[in-house]
Amino acid sequence: MPSCHCGSGRPFNSCCAPYISGAEVAPTAETLMRSRYSAYVEQAIDYLGETLHPGHKADWDRDATRRWAADAEWLGLEIVATEAGQPGDKEGWVEFIASFNEQDAPKRHHERSRFQFQDGRWYYVDGDVPKPQTLRHETPRVGRNDPCPCGSGKKYKKCCGA
Repeated sequence: MPSCHCGSGRPFNSCCAPYISGAEVAPTAETLMRSRYSAYVEQAIDYLGETLHPGHKADWDRDATRRWAADAEWLGLEIVATEAGQPGDKEGWVEFIASFNEQDAPKRHHERSRFQFQDGRWYYVDGDVPKPQTLRHETPRVGRNDPCPCGSGKKYKKCCGA
């Protein structure tokens, strides 16, 4: 039995398939996120539309979604972080990275998705691209008149800082 596309390590038939088929409703925002990824792999476009928040369906392009699902070679899903989205919550967020090949080029879709619980089920509302974290240097900066860190014995401004 093949493993689920969502990366859970469980068999597809006992992981995302029951949600995609409509036999079960995803109990958490993360479960819905995982099943939506599997739906892209399986090209289950109806499920992607059904799990889209009713207030956002007017913006959805079914044909573009179908083309993306069909044209991409889906390589894997990584859940980066989850916030809320458990049974009893009204809202939740899942940050993920979906890896895929498109036109023989490797690509990654990194998104922080928002989900809402309404009428007894979770819905995908929208998502945004997380801002990259600012990297700070651990070592102090070299001043213009400091000795050059390359070991030449010259001042930085006359050596590597020139």
